[in-house]
Amino acid sequence: MSPSNKHQTIGKPHARSSDEALLDLVQRQTFRFFWEGAHPTSGLARDRTGIEDDPSDDLVAVGGSGFGVMAIIVASARRWIARTEAVERLGATLDFLAGARCYHGLFPHYMNGRSGETVAFGRKDDGGDIVETAFLLQGLLCARQYFDGRDPKERSLRDRITWLWRDAEWSWHAHNGRNALTWHWSPNHGWSLDADVRGWNECLITYILAAASPTFAIDPAVYHNGWAQSRRFINGRRFYDIDLPLGPDFGGPLFFCHYSFCGLDPRGLTDAYASYLEQNVQHTLINYEHCVRNPKRHKGYGPDAWGLTASDDPTGYVAHAPDNDTGVIAPTAALSSFPYAPPQAMRALRHFYDVLGDRIWGRFGFVDAFSEGQDWYAKSYLAIDQGPIVAMIENYRSGLLWRLFMADPDVQTGLKRLGFESPHMS
Repeated sequence: MSPSNKHQTIGKPHARSSDEALLDLVQRQTFRFFWEGAHPTSGLARDRTGIEDDPSDDLVAVGGSGFGVMAIIVASARRWIARTEAVERLGATLDFLAGARCYHGLFPHYMNGRSGETVAFGRKDDGGDIVETAFLLQGLLCARQYFDGRDPKERSLRDRITWLWRDAEWSWHAHNGRNALTWHWSPNHGWSLDADVRGWNECLITYILAAASPTFAIDPAVYHNGWAQSRRFINGRRFYDIDLPLGPDFGGPLFFCHYSFCGLDPRGLTDAYASYLEQNVQHTLINYEHCVRNPKRHKGYGPDAWGLTASDDPTGYVAHAPDNDTGVIAPTAALSSFPYAPPQAMRALRHFYDVLGDRIWGRFGFVDAFSEGQDWYAKSYLAIDQGPIVAMIENYRSGLLWRLFMADPDVQTGLKRLGFESPHMS
């Protein structure tokens, strides 16, 4: 995009524009967060930006940058940018990542987008984060599949992604024979945070990539005895007359069925524990039904305005869900659910844009969240919320990212090792 277009909001389409035109507009405007709003040195995604100005710091988000890679792929496929521009940007980002601080091949939650040094997420969270690294590599493996040309720059892109992928020591986080992956490791504090990655939540992709690694793969027992043995994994109860196979009561925040499934195609994806399309559809419908029934009588809730997930809130950052409902709706919750509940998602999109657009639409799409009851409208955009909007709407429209990720030979190896079945697997 030319500098003259920087930070200008794409105008609203004609009132009679088609659903496809509106979806295209929303994806394209949201993509700009990762293109024009990216860190100028590294090209990585800023953790957050304002509705008018970029932040003055150099903070970038590793997981959010993985979703940003996916957004760039979509932009190239839809010709919002030239393929060569995408290769150039991702090449510069890979150059930066090759020199950035990592820990046994894994990246931290946050880093400095200018220096590549770790920015601590918490007092003891100042090292490798296996989940954020998984979100980054999910995007990069899609790029390795998409940029398949013979051009030397595309070859180089694939080679550098492979180097990062093969260098990640997933098995290091299953330390001392532990039957679960550990979320964090710090060079200063070791394993002292002691947080196991157990399901059901947003982290399924972490176990699949850990099993898929050609160099540092985990034993399948770590998945079955760790991830799947959490006391909050199997549910089997009904909420708002809807069965919920896995996860906490009422399903938890909706990002559980978005982050891992930007690449993982849930259609026909099954293992010993669940059908993952059923899981994600049921979770989405419970969230929707909660907002329609609106037991707390929040202003603005209903079939036109729904979607509870982790987002900004008048009090800070909150993991919103039916059992933690503060009256705050995040547009990413409904918009990233297009593959699971298309009519409900489209109705929400029309309402967000046509009715609330003057309050929540801006230079990088919809702001992070809003509460009509509190007359509060976020002045922020977050990478981990903007990215799934682009990716999941694209998967609904074309299945592009699902096809790319599921075609990766290493990913297929990981799925098979853990006992998954999928129409994508030969």
